Amino acid sequence: MSQPLRIGNASGFYGDRFSAVREMLEGGPLDVLTGDYLAELTMLILGRGRMKDPDAGYAATFLRQMEESLGPAVERGTAIVTNAGGLNPRGLAERLRELAARLGIEVRVAHVEGDDLLARAEEFGFADPRYGPPLTANAYLGAWGIAECLRSGADVVVTGRVTDASLVVGPAAAHFGWARDDWDALAGATVAGHVLECGAQATGGNYAFFEEIYNVKALGFPIAEIRADGSSTITKHEGTGGAVTTETVTAQLLYEIGGPSYAGPDVTTRFDTIELAQEGPDRVRISGVRGTPPPPSAKVCLNHLGGHRNEMTFVLTGLGIEAKAESVKAHMAAVFGDAPPARVEWTLIGAPAADPATQGEATALLRCAVLDPDANKVGRAFSNAAVELALAGYPGFTMTSPPGKGSPYGVYKPAYVPNEAVEHVAVTPGGSRIPIPPPPATATLPTADASADAPGNADDRPGAQGPVVRAPLGRVAGARSGDKGGDANIGVWARTDAQWRWLEPFLTVERLNDLLPETRNHRVHRHLLPNLRAVNFVVEGLLQEGVSASTRFDPQGKALGEWLRSRLVDIPEAVL
Repeated sequence: MSQPLRIGNASGFYGDRFSAVREMLEGGPLDVLTGDYLAELTMLILGRGRMKDPDAGYAATFLRQMEESLGPAVERGTAIVTNAGGLNPRGLAERLRELAARLGIEVRVAHVEGDDLLARAEEFGFADPRYGPPLTANAYLGAWGIAECLRSGADVVVTGRVTDASLVVGPAAAHFGWARDDWDALAGATVAGHVLECGAQATGGNYAFFEEIYNVKALGFPIAEIRADGSSTITKHEGTGGAVTTETVTAQLLYEIGGPSYAGPDVTTRFDTIELAQEGPDRVRISGVRGTPPPPSAKVCLNHLGGHRNEMTFVLTGLGIEAKAESVKAHMAAVFGDAPPARVEWTLIGAPAADPATQGEATALLRCAVLDPDANKVGRAFSNAAVELALAGYPGFTMTSPPGKGSPYGVYKPAYVPNEAVEHVAVTPGGSRIPIPPPPATATLPTADASADAPGNADDRPGAQGPVVRAPLGRVAGARSGDKGGDANIGVWARTDAQWRWLEPFLTVERLNDLLPETRNHRVHRHLLPNLRAVNFVVEGLLQEGVSASTRFDPQGKALGEWLRSRLVDIPEAVL
């Protein structure tokens, strides 16, 4: 029986812990080290950078990390696979070769290209009626270009926009010699990749029950020990902070997903077949995962330049908070006159405590966010007008920041093109270009489970479930939430079987609307994952046009789950 392939992760986003690459290489044996640097927002940031410098467009942080870690990786025989190439994987590969030559290191660098469809934007009709042609247009490639690069002997593989899980699936497919239609093995590796892709979120980061996690040391980054059948064990280096439990893994599995059928370019993974088991301290086994052929279309990430945005936050203290807020709104409305910005959003954050013992307890914040195509309208004309209230406004006036000129924002939109239209290419260390054919079979995604959005069967009559306690939902449930473009997802899991038997019929779409009133004007989808004792909600359009354009003060929906857990509900005493 072949040994498992040990794949680690050292980055969950562009800006993650810089030292993690070195820490992962020094912390224990690894066959492959991956780094995920890309998100929809990152592609926008890189696109704006490329406007100023055509040779830019990649995650420069990764290049600086390789200054200290490329040598140790080569010495240890650890392959590096990263999507840090962003919009310019060829350019980053060239910079890595230059770095290796300067450091005197012999290294074979390959890259994957073909995701950038910007030059074909007109062909595919990517232009938006409001925003015009896109700034970036990148298809989500799969794992087989990475696998081809590794089979050609690469020590480092640089990609552009591939699915996050492909950074793990590619090395596993190359190592075990999987076929393009080994759906179950590919699905198993996809699940492992989904757990690894956000770094320390799998080892206790952003974890609902964080007080149970050992966090004296920095959280360790996750490792997947992948077996030939696609099953895996999630772990971390010994002696690092955090924990790997079935619940930390469950939390990450629920992050930024939709229904049970998780579509990707190489396989559709059935998240409702995942089986988790605690093998030992900091070891969780993933098995039983089933896969089916991927859909016939490839997803494309489009970013358009949307206009300009700005925001100012007023500090309101003491008595008459509502009246003070209204006075600010009236002043700004008068400033805007008959031509206000295209979008103006006010958010009142917090409320003073009764008889506050500190100034902080006496304070609320009033945030005004504005968006408009005209930079001048939301620039200093807006922020200066806010500051003009300093001596002429409500008592106790102060603000959290000085006036500023604002900044551009982007609008994210997904698009889809036929798989055959994407020219996926692996460029080997020797410069050979190997075309990657589309999947050998495809299948349309199954329609959502008809029961998923149906009302639950909980009996809410007083006393029907025995004595109840009014308590926060978070007493019995964890949650993790996030963004998928303009949509938000909120995954909720129960900690025990008894709690799941109560939670599943209780937490319906109607109940979510009651607990989170801001979701009421949005279409909400409910998906059940009984194998994880979990229910996942997708709230369409809650985050508007994506993180960069959203005027919500939580534009990525990261705190929605914690808001939900804080709401008081009637919980049967028997499950507490």
